[in-house]
Amino acid sequence: MSCSVDGYAADADGGIGWTAPGDDAHAFVNGLTKDVRVFVMGRRMFETMRVWDTWPAGESAVEDEFAEIWRGADKIVCSDSLTALDAPRTTLEPRLTTARLAQIVAATDGVVEVSGPTTAAAALRAGMVDDLRLFVVPHLVGGGLRVLPEAARTALRLTDQRVFADGTVYLRYARA
Repeated sequence: MSCSVDGYAADADGGIGWTAPGDDAHAFVNGLTKDVRVFVMGRRMFETMRVWDTWPAGESAVEDEFAEIWRGADKIVCSDSLTALDAPRTTLEPRLTTARLAQIVAATDGVVEVSGPTTAAAALRAGMVDDLRLFVVPHLVGGGLRVLPEAARTALRLTDQRVFADGTVYLRYARA
């Protein structure tokens, strides 16, 4: 998940344009997501990421690679405001519970990525997250949607870090 230096995934207006990665960070993200078999996300994240279903090849090698990764994985959209989806390899889960998430993980041969702070909140609070990856973007937004939920308590151990050309910092944590 990407966040501002002050800890927000979206600004007060719901904007996330400031989180767009540079080519070096995007290539790194591609490497991280190549093993993802299922993306679990909320409606807003799905609406943002849906562009990759129909990405026009030839714009950028890094973006073309991500589009291929995206199209090769299953997607589960968690939303009680949607009634149907028209997207390849995508299913709707009206209400994601930690029990249902555990079933999804158990049934998946490979990595399950839960993205978006609202969708990931219950899993973080329940201690179900084994690997927390944050991209801290050099912006202060002053308010909005926090990247990490209230009342999530877990000891973490830093396992990887990296700084990109635009000043974005990647931090990877495992449960301690």
